[in-house]
Amino acid sequence: MKVKVPFLITPGSEQVRATIERDGIAEVFRKAGGTVLANACGPCIGQWDRTDVPKDSKNTIVTSYNRNFTKRNDGNPNTHCFVTSPDVSTIMAFSGSLDFNPETDKLGDFQFKAPTGTFLPPNGFDKGENTYQAPAEDGSKVKVNVSPTSDRLQLLDPFTKWDGKDIEDAVVLIKARGKCTTDHISMAGPWLKFRGHLDNISNNCLIGAINDVNGEANNINNVLTGKSGGVPDTARDYKAKNQSWVVVGDENYGEGSSREHAALEPRHLGGRAIIVKSFARIHETNLKKQGMLPLTFDNPKDYDLLQTGDKISIVGLDKFAPDVPLTLKAGDKEIKLNHTFNGEQIEWFKAGSALNAMKNKMAEGK
Repeated sequence: MKVKVPFLITPGSEQVRATIERDGIAEVFRKAGGTVLANACGPCIGQWDRTDVPKDSKNTIVTSYNRNFTKRNDGNPNTHCFVTSPDVSTIMAFSGSLDFNPETDKLGDFQFKAPTGTFLPPNGFDKGENTYQAPAEDGSKVKVNVSPTSDRLQLLDPFTKWDGKDIEDAVVLIKARGKCTTDHISMAGPWLKFRGHLDNISNNCLIGAINDVNGEANNINNVLTGKSGGVPDTARDYKAKNQSWVVVGDENYGEGSSREHAALEPRHLGGRAIIVKSFARIHETNLKKQGMLPLTFDNPKDYDLLQTGDKISIVGLDKFAPDVPLTLKAGDKEIKLNHTFNGEQIEWFKAGSALNAMKNKMAEGK
């Protein structure tokens, strides 16, 4: 039997890849018409170069990958994705039809049986290739040469440390309406070729977020010029003019993945704080690592009191401590903001980032 539609298999690690090759499982997939991909990120983050359907055409896929929001799998907003088990995904590849019921329907004279198998490989796992390269014992004289004209690689400059002051007269760069995932904050797909170049990939910062003012993506007003423009361009203009800015967001802001660029980009473009109803936990921690302030409304209804373009201040940073709230001031309004920083994470903020804090400790011999 052969599969009737494109069938992609991604090993979850080098160990899994080596084990299924050793045990002949990968070859079974190939003989059935499947394609065994590299044990790396692929369709899950929008790097699937599809050739089976015209670009942007309406279609449906069935997958056991762990993401299914718009454009995630193949960059096509018209791809409808059902997430199910690896077993059902495989069965659908053989049937080629969404209305196939493996409990009752047959493919010719063949009917599927409930899957069985051993929990772990009988012969154990094959560790595969060891690609780890140990760093130099003394890295003080190691120099990394990167071409200054490269648009794919760029050496990172340390973020500036906290200046010891409250955040005064910051602009709400954008108030994001509704769902704002890490894909809305830092899109994947073709942008991923710039992962090693923070300035270039920052050109996708928040371009998928919906501006609450107009219901549009990547269209906000620059309060300094009065002109409308894209979110990254406006953020760059604010940064060049020393205008602090923040983002206001809805529930579960930053859901989706652990994509660190979703935290790196706002920080690189001059962002100071992300203020939301609630955070996806991993993204909240990533923001802390980059020296940003992930803050939540004590009263979620206070989200309605702010809008894109508003001027706000965040005060109380001189007493910044675990479990001590901060205060947002906007005109005559005072809004209580909560945070989840612990003592070590507050040191990250003061140093400008977790990396800065680590470097400081190393310099102190700690």
